[in-house]
Amino acid sequence: MTFGEQPAYLRVAGDLRRKIVDGRLPPHTRLPSQARIREEYGVSDTVALEARKVLMAEGLVEGRSGSGTYVRERPVPRRVARSGFRPDRGATPFRQEQADAGVRGTWESSSEQRDACAAIAGRLGIQPGDRVMRTEYLFREAGEPMMLSTSWEPLALTGRTPVMLPEEGPLGGMGVVERMRAIDVIVDNVTEEVGARPGLAEELVLLGGVPGHVVLAIQRTYFASGRPVETADVVIPADRYRAAYHLPVK
Repeated sequence: MTFGEQPAYLRVAGDLRRKIVDGRLPPHTRLPSQARIREEYGVSDTVALEARKVLMAEGLVEGRSGSGTYVRERPVPRRVARSGFRPDRGATPFRQEQADAGVRGTWESSSEQRDACAAIAGRLGIQPGDRVMRTEYLFREAGEPMMLSTSWEPLALTGRTPVMLPEEGPLGGMGVVERMRAIDVIVDNVTEEVGARPGLAEELVLLGGVPGHVVLAIQRTYFASGRPVETADVVIPADRYRAAYHLPVK
């Protein structure tokens, strides 16, 4: 193989991908069988199989038990607001985005006290083993799962206060900025690191994806005068949503 030449399985996958994208293989169409790919492209069974695997990993096709492999319906990506914090709006970015779009958004959550592991302790500037409140969220848009989030808050800051449980009490569900303000902690900065990776099996089960689907993985941390007061891992299915950032100009 000369420099720059693609392996055979990638060339086959690329041609099939083009047919899917330009509509020659529309959604719900059965992908050519392994034998058909072998004959049409003059490749081995191994190459044909690897090409199909590439398309499945990219989320373009899906296997149906006992029936074959079919072109998936490609959703039109919708946006998820990542505006950091808007203290003048009195709502979390998720709530505000849902209200602006006229969509009914819901979420489920559960909280429990945990010992901070080394990684989370480092993000919060505390010691491993210090107690934190860990909260898991599953967000839905019009009933469809669309985002997961796991957050951690140091109980040295929120313990024995009205905002110790993020989703309970007078400010339950109002977001980090409003809750911290209630205990005289003023959030003045937020950072987010955005990456992409294959979704974990347990994440894709909750989000309605299939093995191999890529997710956006966002690591967020809120700060008050340089002190981390909350950190979270946010997971969004990349084939259905885009992270939309609203960054104020000062």
